[in-house]
Formats: sequence, structure tokens, C-alpha cells
Amino acid sequence: MIEWFAEYGYIGLFLISFLAATVLPFSSEVVFLAMIFGGYDAWICVFAATAGNFLGGVTCYYTGRLGKIEWIEKIFRISKSKIERRVGAIIKYGGWFAFFAFAPIVGDAIAVATGYMRCNLIIVLPSMLAGKFARYLFLMYVNNLIL
Repeated sequence: MIEWFAEYGYIGLFLISFLAATVLPFSSEVVFLAMIFGGYDAWICVFAATAGNFLGGVTCYYTGRLGKIEWIEKIFRISKSKIERRVGAIIKYGGWFAFFAFAPIVGDAIAVATGYMRCNLIIVLPSMLAGKFARYLFLMYVNNLIL
């Protein structure tokens, strides 16, 4: 499966990053690092992966905003209890907590929970974008240090 996305270059990276932030239980970092290691331009990879992952996070946000727990549990496989655990932090930090939507395992739940809590988009979107960009930027630099 990784080969298929890598075969389509930056568009494949965008798609896997989008799907990894929504319904596909997969790590886009694997494809991201493989493409950089394979000679693709690192900055374009950062922007393609960030854009895809960000739009996937926005999809999660709007799904949460619909407030249909049944849909959230079915589509994203995120339990109501997992969302409710994130609510405390969201109440404390508000939409700024969306920065951590990049985090593995809990990131989707954070994005869904910010939507479910109807956090302000003016805060959520830049926070989420900054977090996702920072993750891929960090991976790019770590990859450059290793090579």
C-alpha cells in the first residue's frame, strides 16, 4: 500500500496524509520519510503532508461539530469516552488545544472533540495547522540529521 502512494509522489503523500488524519489507521510519517529518503524535495513533502493532514483534521473537526456520536464511533472508531476525556483539556485550553491534533493515537480524538465542543474556528484552524506543520518540519530535520 505504501508503494502505491509513493508511486504518485506528492499527490500520494497528500492523500495518505489526509486519510491518516481521518479514517485510515496508518502513519503518514512512513511515506513522508520514505519519499524524502528517496530523493523527493523535502520542503514540498512538508507542505503536501501538512496540507493533507490538516484537511483531514478539519474533516474530523466538522464531523465532531455535527455532534452525532454514533457517526464518530462508526467512522473514526473513536469512543464517546475517549472524546469526553479530551473535553477537560479543551475546556481548560479552548481551541488552542487543537495544536496537539498531530499526536498519534489521540490526535483524531482531539480534532473531533474540538468540533464537538464547538471551539472557535479562528483559534482551532491556525492551532491545528501549526501543530501539523511542526510535526512534519521536525521529521524533515531529524531525517536530515540522520542522513
